[in-house]
Amino acid sequence: MEVDAIDLMQLHWPDTDTGTPVEEAWGELLRMVGEGKIRSAGVCNFGVDLLERCEALGHVVSVQIPFSLIARESASGLMQWCHEHGTAVIVYSPMQVGLLTDAFTRTSLESLALEDWRHRHPEFQSPRLERNLALRDALRPLAEERSTTVGAIAVAWTLSWPQVTGAIVGARTTEQVDGWIDGATVQLSERDLDIIAAAIIESGAGSGPARPTP
Repeated sequence: MEVDAIDLMQLHWPDTDTGTPVEEAWGELLRMVGEGKIRSAGVCNFGVDLLERCEALGHVVSVQIPFSLIARESASGLMQWCHEHGTAVIVYSPMQVGLLTDAFTRTSLESLALEDWRHRHPEFQSPRLERNLALRDALRPLAEERSTTVGAIAVAWTLSWPQVTGAIVGARTTEQVDGWIDGATVQLSERDLDIIAAAIIESGAGSGPARPTP
């Protein structure tokens, strides 16, 4: 298949290894936009400070960030910056690397290969693991009421934020896709969002705003 231009190219991480100024890297993407090689340029895992520096040179079309019921820090300013500047927000890991799924248990963690990076991730270690699983379990009644899964509720929650444009959800099997695909269509009501916010607060899981805000 021939491609005339790449629709979207994003800088995946801020460069902390080579010392290359972000303006130089961002300038290269803008140059490729100008040459018609890519249609839009964005970034991943950038904070507001770096976004401001990029925006000063040329519009940041998209920002890709981690965001979930557990990882909510981006809702404390970054997403609002994106909304104000017309920058699309693409969230990834809305089910927190499998933690916010029906099937995940402590046994699931213990069965992972020793070299699996999740063994070293803070959210998979005590006391956060217990808080995260308590949040997941508190969502089961809502999922059952909606005839769907906890994973779908977790994805739908990220999409309920007005600043979020879309969510990237991973899967290794078709069965896993079946487990969260409802997240694209489930519409959470104000009551649902209140229930979820209460579950977040009671469990003590994660940090950041517990409910979608303008």
